[in-house]
Amino acid sequence: MALLADTVETWRRVSATRSRLAKVRALTEWLVRLAPPEIEIGVTWLAGETRQGRIGIGHSALQVARQASATTVPVLTLTQVDAQLASIAAQRGAGSTARRTQALRDLFAAATPAEQAFLARLLLGELRQGALAALMLEAVAAAARIPFEEVRRASMYAPGIGRLAHIALQEGSAGLAAFQLEVLSPIAPMLAQTAGDAARALEQLGGEAAFEWKLDGARVQVHKAGEVVRVYTRGLNDVTTAVPEVVETVAAFAARELVLDGETIVLDACGRPRPFQVTMRRFGRRLDVEALRVELPLSVYFFDCLRLGPVSLVDRPARERFTALERAVPARCIVPRRVIRDAGEGEAFMADALAHGHEGVMVKSLDVPYEAGNRGAGWLKVKRAHTLDLVVLAAEWGSGRRTGWLSNLHLGARDPDSGGYVMLGKTFKGLTDAMLEWQTAELLARETRRERHVVHVRPELVVEVAFNDIQASPRYPGGLALRFARVKAYRSDKRPEEADTLAAVRALYCAQSGQETAL
Repeated sequence: MALLADTVETWRRVSATRSRLAKVRALTEWLVRLAPPEIEIGVTWLAGETRQGRIGIGHSALQVARQASATTVPVLTLTQVDAQLASIAAQRGAGSTARRTQALRDLFAAATPAEQAFLARLLLGELRQGALAALMLEAVAAAARIPFEEVRRASMYAPGIGRLAHIALQEGSAGLAAFQLEVLSPIAPMLAQTAGDAARALEQLGGEAAFEWKLDGARVQVHKAGEVVRVYTRGLNDVTTAVPEVVETVAAFAARELVLDGETIVLDACGRPRPFQVTMRRFGRRLDVEALRVELPLSVYFFDCLRLGPVSLVDRPARERFTALERAVPARCIVPRRVIRDAGEGEAFMADALAHGHEGVMVKSLDVPYEAGNRGAGWLKVKRAHTLDLVVLAAEWGSGRRTGWLSNLHLGARDPDSGGYVMLGKTFKGLTDAMLEWQTAELLARETRRERHVVHVRPELVVEVAFNDIQASPRYPGGLALRFARVKAYRSDKRPEEADTLAAVRALYCAQSGQETAL
C-alpha cells in the first residue's frame, strides 16, 4: 500500500517546479504506483479536496492537533488516513467536537512534520494549485495510456476527478465511455476566449459564425426531468429556490427532458439590463425570495441546448444544438442570434446589442461541440470596453481616506503552463467604499504573508477589470501591463480556474499593436 509520504513528496515536487511537463511527469509516476483502492483517495486530495467533503475541522482544532509530537518515520498509508477522516466526519451529537479533535490529534501524532503540514493544508482547503486539475487529466491519460481527448471528454460528466482517475486506470476507454451527460447532474460550462473586435472574431472563425447578444447576467444551467426543474450556477451550485421565475419559465416548456445553458438577468422597466451586481443580489440570499422577486424580477434567456429528450447533444456541432434550442424554447426566451458572413453586418449587430444596453456580442463557430469546462477557441467574446477576469494576488494598505482598508490590488492572469498566475499590474480605481470594506475582510481571510505594506493572499478572488489598452512592460514577469486599469466588479460567480490566461492577454496585445507575437 502506498504511503502518505509518497503523495506528500509528489505534491512538493509539483509545487516546486514551473515546468508543465515536469509536473505531469511527476503526477504520472505517482499514479502508476497507487493500488486500485488508493487512486480515488490520492487524486481527490491533490485536487485540493477530501472524499468526505468538509468535516468540521477548523484552525483551532488543527492547532491542537499539531501540538502532538510528530513521528520521524513515515508509516501512514492513504487508506488509513482516508478511513480516519471518514471516522472524524461521522462524529455527531454531544461531545462530537472533542471527539473529532482527539481523533485528529491521534492522526497527526502518527504523521511526520511534512505530512502534518500537508494534512493541515488539505483540511483547510489550501492545496489548490490553479491548473492542477488539467495537469492531473494529462497525467491520468498518460498513466492509463488513453488518448487525452477521451479523458478530457469523460471529465465533463464524471462525478469527480478521483472517480474519473480510478475508472480510467482500471477500466480504460470502455469505462470512460460510460460517463455521459445526465439530467439533474450539472456539468462545467463552456467558456469563451476574447477577440479585439467583431470583424476580427468573424475572420478568426472562418468567415461565418453565429453572433449573439452578450448579456451581463448570471450564467445558469437549467435541467428539466418531467415535473422537476433544477437551476445551477456556473459554479454548479443548486440555486433553484432562489430563482422561481426561471423554474416557472422552464416548467412551462413542452419538452419533458431538457438541459439548457443561458443567462438570467434583472431588466429595468424599459427592458434594459441593470448592473451585474444587481442581478447577483438574487443569488446572495435564500430568504425573502418573494420580496426580492417583486423588487428585482429575473428574466431568463437561453443560448444552447445540451440535451433534448433522451439525446445528449454536447458532442453535436453548434448548428444542430441551436436547431434543437429553437424547437424546445420559445423565441422570447432565446438570446438574439444571427448567422453572419459579412464583417459590416457583424459590426452592425454588435452596435444593436450595445444600443439595447448590453456589453457586446458572443461570436460562435457553427461547427464546434460543447466543450464543457473548457475555454474553447470556437467561442469568442467581443466587448465595447476591454475587460479581463483576473485574480487578486495581493493588496496594499491604503492611505488618506482609505487608511485601514486594503486598496491597491495586484492583478494576475492565469498561466496554465506553470499552474500559477502572472502579475499584469495594480489598480485602486473603481472601488467604492462598500467594495473596499468587503475586499479588506475577504483578502485578510486569505492572507498568506506580509511584506511591509503589502498583504499577499491566496489566489481565490476573481475581479473583472476594465482597461484602455495593454503595453509592453519589463516591470512584470509576463512582459505586459494593463494601462488605466479599473475595477468593474468582483465576480463571485467565477472560480480562479476561470480567470483569463496570459495567452489571452498576449493575443489582445498583438491585436491592438498589430504585432504577430507579444514581446
